Amino acid sequence: MASLNVGNLGEFLREQRRTAQLSLRQLADAAGVSNPYLSQIERGLRKPSADILQQLAKALRISAETLYVQAGILDERKVDGVEVHTAILTDPALTEKQKQVLLQIYESFRKENGHGSGSDGTPAGEPAPDAREADGDPHAT
Repeated sequence: MASLNVGNLGEFLREQRRTAQLSLRQLADAAGVSNPYLSQIERGLRKPSADILQQLAKALRISAETLYVQAGILDERKVDGVEVHTAILTDPALTEKQKQVLLQIYESFRKENGHGSGSDGTPAGEPAPDAREADGDPHAT
């Protein structure tokens, strides 16, 4: 059987499975697919559907979007956190204080991982950490 053009999906899945310390059989059981089918996916012999990718992502505790990109279903997006900020700022279910705390936590994680956007780790157009402190946020740094 010839390999299909599914990008590096099989290698990526195998790497994620090993990182999660799961055997092929354990991942197959957790995702609800057969052991031979998962083996064929990892070897690049089968191209799984979006539903199967979603089941695998859930079992691996990674985003389905990550697997869709690896499978060539979606193009990789390079947005550098802009969509996260927009989602938080436009969510009507959150108070302004909750929005600011969420943004601060998000940016602290990005900064910790070397992805801070501005000189203080906040994206352009967002209030600097000292502005958040002025709002009386007890969790501000």
